[in-house]
Amino acid sequence: MTSTDGPAEAAADTLRGGPRRRRVRTGVPLPLLLPALLGLAFLVVPLIALLVRTPWRALPEQLASAEVWQALQLSLLCATAATAVSLVLGVPLAWLLARVEFPGRGLVRALVTLPLVLPPVVGGVALLMALGRNGIVGQWLDSWFGITLPFTTAGVVVAEAFVAMPFLVISVEGTLRAADPRYEEAATTLGASRFTAFRRVTLPLIAPGIAAGAVLAWARALGEFGATITFAGNFPGRTQTMPLAVYLALQSDPAAAIALSLVLLAVSIAVLAGLRDRWMTAS
Repeated sequence: MTSTDGPAEAAADTLRGGPRRRRVRTGVPLPLLLPALLGLAFLVVPLIALLVRTPWRALPEQLASAEVWQALQLSLLCATAATAVSLVLGVPLAWLLARVEFPGRGLVRALVTLPLVLPPVVGGVALLMALGRNGIVGQWLDSWFGITLPFTTAGVVVAEAFVAMPFLVISVEGTLRAADPRYEEAATTLGASRFTAFRRVTLPLIAPGIAAGAVLAWARALGEFGATITFAGNFPGRTQTMPLAVYLALQSDPAAAIALSLVLLAVSIAVLAGLRDRWMTAS
């Protein structure tokens, strides 16, 4: 069967960069369209309501208060420190899961991702049992080094790192599995040690995955509430982060709670916009 396109059409296709793609229009079944629209409304309407109910005129005054800036600075500091801890510990852990075969690797991976589905309050209780003054590890930290983590700023960092690190590990492990291991093998055959190959070859290859995982971990740490209030408490200037300040303000000053929530919403949108090239494609 011969094509019906003539030389003129073929030349036009060549100038356009190839044959024109025909768009196939398909109808949307009503039983799928209605739940889809309801799901979209369910996710979007609460955010719109937050914007509608925001006291825009009083917003500068609300955000200029010393308590807000104190909580914001503490949140940024702790989230950044928790992300640094996640990078130092999570990148090697991701490499171990992606590159090394060992018995029980599936179980280790499940344990690493457990904080993703574990209720944050339960995570805070688990941290108390492990790192509290009478915990299985915390008692030795207290007696040997005089280190007490609960109800301190360091405790906030520990709680946030506990819930945020799995996001980084999953992202980096996925990037490592997608990267070609032959580059590392070639570096080792040329005389480089495994660590040198990791540092000089692997890290540059997986840098985008590390960056994406770090941003996700930072955003998760910034919004952490349950494990923080359970393990570190809610002390202004010492452990009261932005989510805890929102919870406290909601009981006495709803306008301040809305203003603080708006700040966290803006941060979340900024994180999503920063990751759009990784997770979103234009249609």
